[in-house]
Amino acid sequence: MTLVFGDKTLATDNEGFLLDPNDWSEELAEEIARREEVPLSEDRWAVVRFVRDWFEFRQSVPEARFALKAMREQLGEAKATRKYLYTLFPYGYGQQACKIAGMRKPLKLMLDM
Repeated sequence: MTLVFGDKTLATDNEGFLLDPNDWSEELAEEIARREEVPLSEDRWAVVRFVRDWFEFRQSVPEARFALKAMREQLGEAKATRKYLYTLFPYGYGQQACKIAGMRKPLKLMLDM
């Protein structure tokens, strides 16, 4: 499968996850978020950027518990809950936040637990 974005054709899996996280850009994130029908608010951007930063440093996708810890530091205790994370990404952290962040589809279901 592919995703046409600007003058590029990017390889994706059958669910639209990028096969190469290096193809990602903030402009592409905006497009993926539009397709997912989740406009990128400041709080959503905080999660997406956390996923990207984690990936850049560790070459892996962070589990949701690490995202919640980052949310606590950046957004405050009241917003650092799984309930709020699902408010931001209704289909799940792994299914939407990681997709918007340009990750391959996470294989571990623990990302959303």
